[in-house]
Amino acid sequence: MEYEPTIGLEIHVELKTKTKMFCNSLNDSDEKHPNVNVCPVCMGHPGTLPVINKEAVRKVLLVGKALNGKLAEYSQFDRKNYFYPDLPKGYQISQYKYPLVEGGELNGIKITRIHLEEDTGKLIHLADGSAVDFNRAGVPLMELVTEPEIKNGEEAKKFAQELQLILRYLYVSDADMEKGQMRVEVNISIRKSSVASSQSSELGTKVEIKNLNSFRAVERAIDYEIKRQAEILEKGEKVKQETRGWSALGGENKGETFSQREKEESHDYRYFPEPDLPPLQLSALSFQLSVPELPQQKRARFKNNYGISDEDIEMYVGDNLFGNFFEAVAEKLEGDKEAARLASNYIASDLAGFVKVSGLGWPTADGFAKLIMILKERKISSRGAKDILKIMCEKGGDPEEIARENDLFQMSDESAILELIQGLIKENPSAVEEYKKGKENSLQFLVGQGMRETKGRVNPEILKKLLQEKILRL
Repeated sequence: MEYEPTIGLEIHVELKTKTKMFCNSLNDSDEKHPNVNVCPVCMGHPGTLPVINKEAVRKVLLVGKALNGKLAEYSQFDRKNYFYPDLPKGYQISQYKYPLVEGGELNGIKITRIHLEEDTGKLIHLADGSAVDFNRAGVPLMELVTEPEIKNGEEAKKFAQELQLILRYLYVSDADMEKGQMRVEVNISIRKSSVASSQSSELGTKVEIKNLNSFRAVERAIDYEIKRQAEILEKGEKVKQETRGWSALGGENKGETFSQREKEESHDYRYFPEPDLPPLQLSALSFQLSVPELPQQKRARFKNNYGISDEDIEMYVGDNLFGNFFEAVAEKLEGDKEAARLASNYIASDLAGFVKVSGLGWPTADGFAKLIMILKERKISSRGAKDILKIMCEKGGDPEEIARENDLFQMSDESAILELIQGLIKENPSAVEEYKKGKENSLQFLVGQGMRETKGRVNPEILKKLLQEKILRL
């Protein structure tokens, strides 16, 4: 029996601010020592009063604007009441009825709301018990909630990946999932396709999967949970409404979700307006909400201006170091699209290998552009270009001087090539005879021999042309 999934995401993002959400304690995700960045306010001591971090509010509004959401003119904070060891106050300051942003869209998925709250502490489980590090408690935390429109794990993964890129382009968060700066939670239910096709509003039982900390985990957990729930329904049993975790090592090393606790409803948190914070009249505040070029706009511009491959574009969109270097090189090439495409090929493959894998340095954009032009003019071979680039990454230098010093300029002089051809014909008589009988591979063999003898210095096209002419005259 076929089932239709209904999937929504809740994505928590730690914002990049100097201080925490409601106090002056440092917001430093790189702090290794526990309970250093704490104070009476974020520790929930009696008699302390929170103060709203304006920069955190601005950053949430900026995300809302970038995603075409409706920015609130009025907003307020609420108390979300629940007990857990990592929550020092016994409640979390969050937003419920009046979020900062409503609506918006990303990758064709509608966004319900974006609101602002404070993060909790971090539980550290030891051999003889558990400890709590409160460095993270009170850090500004943006929560983005999607509409339940996602249909599978891949779609959810792509949404989260694109959101991470946008957050980085806006400089609102590093969104490093390994550091817990971006955490994805999934709400998922399934129902029979026949129910869905009848346009019934009846949905399946909702299960929440908490704290997924990688894009791969998001995709795998969703796909596993769809299969798990379908198997339960096929047995005639009911899916239990609960919160589940994800273990990447379960189920024949394929990963599996596991039960954690029964799922709370919103009324279980007993939300009420935060009495220690005033409502926000956002129309009266001055925010700089200038949205820079976003990933999708950059993709379109790179495709239109340079005509490079989608694979290269994704690399440049995802890695600004390489993207900015390519643009600097392209500017030196002065609108030559053919040269820009050639440059992109060498940046995405060879330069990326030298920098990322071998740990070499970067050439200058001017030097790299010059290298591409002498390659395009066929003064050097592709093999020669790679060798020159490696030297440029290791030691720097001008590509033409490097080519001259290392004897890497191509042989284009016809008299020198004709002399080479005489030797090739003399040393490979059987290949010559086979080509004369119509075997094209034999000509390619002779060209390869010539390239080998000259260590790639001979221009292969000129060599092939002169070889053909010479053999046909024999």
